[in-house]
Amino acid sequence: MLNQSAADALLNSQTAHRFRYSLRSSAVLFVAAILFTLSLIAPLIVLMQSAFLNEQHQFVGLDNFTAYFSNPALISSIFNSMWIAITAMLITVSLASVYAFALINCNIRGKAFFKTVAFLPILAPSLLPSLALVYLFGQQGVFKGMMGEVEIYGPLGILISYCFWLFPAMVMLMMGAFRHIDQHLIEASHALGKNTLQTHWAVTFPAIRYGLVSACLVAFTYVITDFGIPKVIGGSFNMMALDVYKQIIGQQNMNMGAVISILLLCPAVLAFIFDRYQSRHQERYQNFQIKPYRLRANPRIEKALTVFCGVISGGILLIIVTAILASFIRYWPYDLSMTLNHYRFEYVDGGGWASYFNSIKLALFSTVFGTMIIFIIALFSTRFKAHPLLKNYVKVLVLLPLAVPGLVLGIAYILFFNAPQNPVSFVYGTMTLLVISTIIHYYTVPHLTLTHAIQQIPNQLDHAAQSLGSSHWTMFRKVYLPLTFPALCDVLVYLFVNAMTTVSAAIFLYSPDTNLASVAVLNMDDAGDTVAAVAMSILILLTSCAVKLLHWLFTRKMMASTQRWREQTHS
Repeated sequence: MLNQSAADALLNSQTAHRFRYSLRSSAVLFVAAILFTLSLIAPLIVLMQSAFLNEQHQFVGLDNFTAYFSNPALISSIFNSMWIAITAMLITVSLASVYAFALINCNIRGKAFFKTVAFLPILAPSLLPSLALVYLFGQQGVFKGMMGEVEIYGPLGILISYCFWLFPAMVMLMMGAFRHIDQHLIEASHALGKNTLQTHWAVTFPAIRYGLVSACLVAFTYVITDFGIPKVIGGSFNMMALDVYKQIIGQQNMNMGAVISILLLCPAVLAFIFDRYQSRHQERYQNFQIKPYRLRANPRIEKALTVFCGVISGGILLIIVTAILASFIRYWPYDLSMTLNHYRFEYVDGGGWASYFNSIKLALFSTVFGTMIIFIIALFSTRFKAHPLLKNYVKVLVLLPLAVPGLVLGIAYILFFNAPQNPVSFVYGTMTLLVISTIIHYYTVPHLTLTHAIQQIPNQLDHAAQSLGSSHWTMFRKVYLPLTFPALCDVLVYLFVNAMTTVSAAIFLYSPDTNLASVAVLNMDDAGDTVAAVAMSILILLTSCAVKLLHWLFTRKMMASTQRWREQTHS
């Protein structure tokens, strides 16, 4: 037995160790809080201040807002944005819900194929569907005769492009929602004499309600804050996000751009708050063990759903294949011979091959540094002890990027980092700022992914490691890193693909030396080099597909050799 003095010495050493450990964790989170404040909070504050100043930086109150709302053209863009966002939301969420139901709850053939095709648009730049539609239904389009007097340039082309672009995200959200339908509850409802309609209203709808609401909010926010698609195929049809682009790039009117940015930020923030509120109510449904629902064998329904998924997949493949063919055809549609001349980007405006390699650099830097930073912050904010106020502040900051559209973030960065009095203004126009904006813009989803993976690690492993005297580095290398490996791989691919396809914030932050491939697509289309823009889009798509394929092959092999404990745990 220990004597009293030995016991006191042991307790004092453990208390001091825990105190030092807490200080170390607090120091890491303090640095994270400073970085987030400088790269997110401060630019947003400067953005809001600019909305109330004139060009001479004098306070003018609400004069800028009054000028905006007194302009009939700008007012019409609000109405256009709202009805386009609502229509695209309703169409895409409806189609994605049926598609996800077929993949999750039905026994249809070709699930792997349908799932792969549904996720292809997420690997391409958002401008790809608009460019492909020009070759299908434009003035020289293959199916122009089917359109009659209807023009693809305008609301119709915008809606089709948004449906293509939004579809993968909506399918992912709805697939997660349909997994929450409990087979036992369906059977109990039928046993109580409820018909199919009553059962779906009482059981299915409450289970998917959160996913359905989240999908609607995400779709609405994405559409109302995007300017690339209406820029390419909108014609004279104005939208709010496009007005921001024109005010900043065309007229250099930063103050009016800040006004419209704040108006765009409001629905995004409201959607974010409502989504957080809904997620708390949904947590109670996730605490129960459920038996996934499977639709009873019904050949008619299965055939109908197979045809439906085939039609949707065919539409997606039609757009992608059209873009691929257009990038190789010499002169569409008159000379259909194949050529590689459209990939000679050095002969067109937009940035040339340098822009593509800049995108590769941005993707690699954002992936490596972003994953390291996100993992460290997720680990310290979730697992280690730190000051409660500091930890809660960081937890709020890591969720905030989800509520800030990339367009708004880009304008905020212009106003903050381009100010001469700012001591860090030297990063403006550099690859460093592009990396920072990319990491901040896409921060929340990887953070939540890694946080969820870390929370699944049993606390007993920490206690066992401490009792054995293992260092924090050993604990990190032998416990946290292997157990979160699948999530880390997902984060790597997520950051790489988004860095390759990003355009919303980058359009305001690049310089001639840091032009990006996604921005070059927009610039090439502006210069009339549409086919070169399509070729660059295909290059981005192929690069993203190659990275995704390597990720799948690598993780499949590594999971088989290092993650067998998961199968043993669940067996």
